[in-house]
Amino acid sequence: MALRPPDPKFVLRGTGASVNTLHFCCGVHEDCDPILFSGSANGLIHIWNLKTRRADTVLESHGGESVLWIQTLQGRDSLISQGRDSAVYTWDLSEGRTAVMDCVPLDSYGFCQCSLMEKDVGRYLLASPGKTMSEVKIIDLPNKTPVWTLKPPADDKLGMPMCLKLWQPRSCSRPLLLVGYEDGSVTLWDLSEKKMLSRLACHKEPIMCLDFDPEKAKGISGSSEKVLSSWGLDKQQNLKLQETVTLVNDGIAHTCIRQDKKILATAGWDHRVRVFGWKKLKPLAVLQYHTASVHCVTFSDHVVLSERFMAAGSKDQRISLWSLYNEP
Repeated sequence: MALRPPDPKFVLRGTGASVNTLHFCCGVHEDCDPILFSGSANGLIHIWNLKTRRADTVLESHGGESVLWIQTLQGRDSLISQGRDSAVYTWDLSEGRTAVMDCVPLDSYGFCQCSLMEKDVGRYLLASPGKTMSEVKIIDLPNKTPVWTLKPPADDKLGMPMCLKLWQPRSCSRPLLLVGYEDGSVTLWDLSEKKMLSRLACHKEPIMCLDFDPEKAKGISGSSEKVLSSWGLDKQQNLKLQETVTLVNDGIAHTCIRQDKKILATAGWDHRVRVFGWKKLKPLAVLQYHTASVHCVTFSDHVVLSERFMAAGSKDQRISLWSLYNEP
């Protein structure tokens, strides 16, 4: 008999609006309290202390517009956030401060989350949707200089960028970018050459999310339909479809591969979180707790309170935390 899926270890409440994005920052030192950042549709960023299970700090951001994406920069003292006000903020959170250090205006008012990659200590590349249809812009931070603008051929008719993932192969000094488009295609770009290296039509509906495993040169994408697809890169940097899983209900809002590359999770419009083995996309668990669409899912970067946690954020204004498949 199959084991019954577990209940959440605990639940965080009090965001006051839909939870759109989550980011763990747990640290490796025992005297450093593990924290979870959440961004909500009311413009609030909560900094949750996972020992007390309460928000230590609440940041009012983006003029009350929805927070789409958050990520820490070099530890918990610096944060970057993206909002529906078409701006990216960087925050100074050191020594109890809650100050906006800089604001980077964006060209797009859509829902596509930015992607960030550190190229040197304190230097980053930021990918965001551009001004025109299908365009992606790459900005150098912190000096806010536009570096590259990527435009596919007009006759490709890819639609809007829906999700972005910057990464850099160990064997290559040039950064690459994966883009999931409105037409259901995933594309791979060489930034330095401003060239599309490969394109794969892996969904019939808009791609809502993707994640990538550079070690295996393998990625995962979900769409507004029922299909979860995995794909890989061959030695010629061509995208190839590998596995597909058909779910019961439409709509995969977000997907995330755990850092140990053993499992991945998806956030579903059907209120469920699904967990799969990363090697063969074997279904492992369907987690039912939330009462509305699950918008985001993420894994802790280190062991938290003697466990490795997964967090899910939902339209029901709650954040569930789960302990799953932690055996070595």
